[in-house]
Amino acid sequence: MPLSAIPTKTITPGRRISVVGCSGAGKSTLSRRLAQRLGYRHVELDALYHQPGWQPLPTEQFQQLTCEALQGDDWVAEGNYSAVRPMVRERSDMVIWLDLPRHKVMRQVIWRTLRRLATHEELWNGNRERWGNLFQLSPRQSILAWTWTRHPVYRQRYSEEMLHTPPSCQYLRLDSRQAVENFLNSLPPH
Repeated sequence: MPLSAIPTKTITPGRRISVVGCSGAGKSTLSRRLAQRLGYRHVELDALYHQPGWQPLPTEQFQQLTCEALQGDDWVAEGNYSAVRPMVRERSDMVIWLDLPRHKVMRQVIWRTLRRLATHEELWNGNRERWGNLFQLSPRQSILAWTWTRHPVYRQRYSEEMLHTPPSCQYLRLDSRQAVENFLNSLPPH
């Protein structure tokens, strides 16, 4: 059953946590905070996939690096890549789906893009946000267009995944910033 507001009781987190959701939903922020709070490793799939010059890592290499990164327990992995999703999902004992409304995600991704452009923030492997993200209409060339078009796709994908999750895996659907904060506050102290 989807959980959009986590009760105040303490939640026992998994030891292998997958965080999914649309670009701009807050996956990286939640994953970093969660990993720090629990003392877990943070596995950022974007950092594995995006090579210098925004070149994608070939699928087999991406799968191999992901497999290596997910060895053992005590990790929080974030990302939606279809090439490795089955592997991440199979290893996870908890999935957190950030399912914020499209208008909130769009506002967040626009502000994030502007901030990254203004500060020249390095993202992964020397890559930086591109000005084309503000002006291109192709989802392959603009994170804004990507977010707009992928939001309903991810909602469908993770709704179905949640329905078919085995009982051995907790599946949380968080649909607001408040739900995220409630979840984090419900965790036992590290």
